[in-house]
Amino acid sequence: MAENINRVTITGNLTADPDLRRIPSGTAVCELRVAVNGRQKDQSGQWVDKPNYFNVTVWGAQGENCENYLSKGRPVAVDGRLDWREWDAKDGSGKRQAVSIVADTVQFLGSRDGSAQSGGGNQGGGNGGGFTPQSDVPADTGDFTPAGGGGGGGTPADDDIPF
Repeated sequence: MAENINRVTITGNLTADPDLRRIPSGTAVCELRVAVNGRQKDQSGQWVDKPNYFNVTVWGAQGENCENYLSKGRPVAVDGRLDWREWDAKDGSGKRQAVSIVADTVQFLGSRDGSAQSGGGNQGGGNGGGFTPQSDVPADTGDFTPAGGGGGGGTPADDDIPF
């Protein structure tokens, strides 16, 4: 029997600044709203952009980084899973439903000043004015411990490195 797969990847632009809050335990949760354009033909047969809007939830340190480094208009790539919710409307008019994305990873695209760089290929051996991958977010190395070398507990000597 086949397993179910719940995976989604989108690339788009933020429609608002990130909204960071904390749950009672102190864990950060950041809400993003991402617009993704699709193309479709209108009644006259012309191709037009059709925006799709997605709510994205980002938890923990990654959510804090989103709040610190992202702003409205910034392009992002989001990989995560879909989450369906149902609740009773506050005005008593019945049930409400929503599907949102719970992010596993959020990749910051474009430059930090908000100007997105165009995604061109490598032309003529140079950059060609295309996108140069870089991150303006410091790496979170809190989950990693320094590797010990050869029983000495410090940096391995050059002759201990196998290449």
